[in-house]
Amino acid sequence: MTRYLRPLALGALCLLPGVLAAQELPPLSEVEVVTEGLIQTAIAYEIGEVCESIDGRKIAGIAFLWSLHSEARRLGYSREEIEAFVDDDVEKDRLEAIARERLAGMGAVEGSPDTYCEVGRAEIAAGTQVGKLLSD
Repeated sequence: MTRYLRPLALGALCLLPGVLAAQELPPLSEVEVVTEGLIQTAIAYEIGEVCESIDGRKIAGIAFLWSLHSEARRLGYSREEIEAFVDDDVEKDRLEAIARERLAGMGAVEGSPDTYCEVGRAEIAAGTQVGKLLSD
């Protein structure tokens, strides 16, 4: 399951451009809008990978990741700070663990694709951020 949660969610942030002056800011790992957005993206990505009848909306996902990057930049984080956050394996593992835990809490059972489909359809119907990143 880990291999599905890493690629898009964390990797895409480092591809986005921009540099601002360094400021006294909390670590990006403590910026809820960024971490929650990455967790939601990872959950949607995993559902799209496991459930054959639901696809990830890749353009919507990229647009959402751009918005997270833009928010980090608006808050004053530099490109280097964002890249360091994205490249931090400890942080990747932490976010993946949270995403896996939440996905299980939503009803997804590893090895049971139908449960991922059920979660995905429920998220789509509820109009959540996860659901907005999926297409049934």
